[in-house]
Amino acid sequence: MTKSRHINRPKARWTPAMLQLLTDWFPDYPTAVVAGALDLSYSAVAQKAAKLGLRKSSAFLASDLAGRVQRGHQDPRMIGTRFQAGLVPWNKGTKGMAGQHANSRATQFKAGQAPVNEMPIGSHRLTWQGSGRTQKVLERKVNDLPGPNHVRWHPVHRIVWEAANGPVPAGHLIAFKPGMRTVVLEEITLDRLECITRAENLRRNQPRSRDPELARLVQLKGAIARQVNRINREAAERTAP
Repeated sequence: MTKSRHINRPKARWTPAMLQLLTDWFPDYPTAVVAGALDLSYSAVAQKAAKLGLRKSSAFLASDLAGRVQRGHQDPRMIGTRFQAGLVPWNKGTKGMAGQHANSRATQFKAGQAPVNEMPIGSHRLTWQGSGRTQKVLERKVNDLPGPNHVRWHPVHRIVWEAANGPVPAGHLIAFKPGMRTVVLEEITLDRLECITRAENLRRNQPRSRDPELARLVQLKGAIARQVNRINREAAERTAP
């Protein structure tokens, strides 16, 4: 998570007077009202109240101000949206929306019907790979089982390696050798592939491993961000009441 750039509202600074008002008002008034009186956000007040162990009073929770749906209450917010005695729901006796539209049944999916974009087993597709979605990989559909896409679609380079060597060992993955990555089906051959540990794959994809100049820029960016945050923080402390 990146540090704050002071774009959001400054963190609340609780004075003794503010804490006293919070303690006196929070049990018997809506949190939004308390937040308005303190000129703070709703979440800041709610979080501080939780830390102090403050709770709404029984009288408040039983009142209309709590906004709870309770029998006998006359809060206009509740009365306007209540179901009235004897009211018949508009969709009573219908199954789904088919009974409301004449053409809806003609466009419904039938049992066993496949989507128009369904691809047969053996089809290939290009998809993105990696946390940064910066690399494309060629995949092959191997079955029609239900579930997430990775159940039906497997990377072709893994299929090629497993055909020659069997299942991938635990904690390992199949990767292209450096400089030999491709998405052309005919070029994905066993001599381009290797089985490496996940730790080795992580090391290869670190900025320092990919490009020393990029690694230096990443470090410089972090140093600049820390200095900017420090300057903004010190300026905010100097101007705080």
